[in-house]
Amino acid sequence: MDEASAPASVVSSGLSSELLGYPADARLLIVNCDDFGMYPAINAAVIESIEEGIASSCSLMVPCPGAPQAMKLLSRRPHIPFGIHLTLVCEMPGIRWGSLIARERVPSLLDPAGKLFSPTSDGRAALLAQARLDEIELEFRAQIDTVVGTGLTPTHLDFHCLADGGRDDILELTVALAEEYGLAVRVWLEPGRQSMRRRGLPVTDNDFLDSFSLDIEGKASRYAQMLHDLPAGLNDWAVHPSLGDKESQAVDDGWTVRRTDYEFLTSPQVREVLQQEDITVIDYRTIQRVWSQSVRPR
Repeated sequence: MDEASAPASVVSSGLSSELLGYPADARLLIVNCDDFGMYPAINAAVIESIEEGIASSCSLMVPCPGAPQAMKLLSRRPHIPFGIHLTLVCEMPGIRWGSLIARERVPSLLDPAGKLFSPTSDGRAALLAQARLDEIELEFRAQIDTVVGTGLTPTHLDFHCLADGGRDDILELTVALAEEYGLAVRVWLEPGRQSMRRRGLPVTDNDFLDSFSLDIEGKASRYAQMLHDLPAGLNDWAVHPSLGDKESQAVDDGWTVRRTDYEFLTSPQVREVLQQEDITVIDYRTIQRVWSQSVRPR
């Protein structure tokens, strides 16, 4: 699962997997645990899913109340690759978080009550309609600098509940920040994916998976079938493990999604499927090397 030494030579290719130095028929899979730092039961499940399961990396939500614990866990585990889950929304009424930058400096990121928007369709639309790019940059830099300031070394940037940032200018800002900090960016929608590929930057070759899109009923069998059917090229799965304990159930309406993710990621059967199917699980360090060599402003 540790692919830090995987080939990273940049070649002209139709597949991002080949940009990473793998054969055209290679089946590559990133299994990234999103929402690390949201609350302690997620933190525990993410660590176990990586160290004992098949997950290969995680993404840290810096503004959340569980982030200090998550960063301590990472500081004791330098072998775990992680990114920064750039966060402009809050969906947890019971464990609210806000912007790292003082509210008076980023008013366009806040709702009429002075809080982060909820990631409902209406909430996202309202945020994206009013958010100023300079204020987004202030908040994104604060989240990145908080992590870097502890001595931790992230591999990539991605977005919490705002696919590819939600706006073209937000995605471009994030790519520019990635260049500055030597990171990759998870890009999975069109036309952003095509834009990155034109720059020689590897992004997922195939459909992106968000585990919240899967039904709870029969999820383990569905996951196994998806591995059997995994296409050649670079694949990216966003999973959301949590222990699903009483704390989780009290604050998180999505705890069953997270618990079933955790159960599958740490099951012995999943390793057997990966071996049978000759799937190579990689992490964002492999992607980061190519991005850091190739990224250029448009």
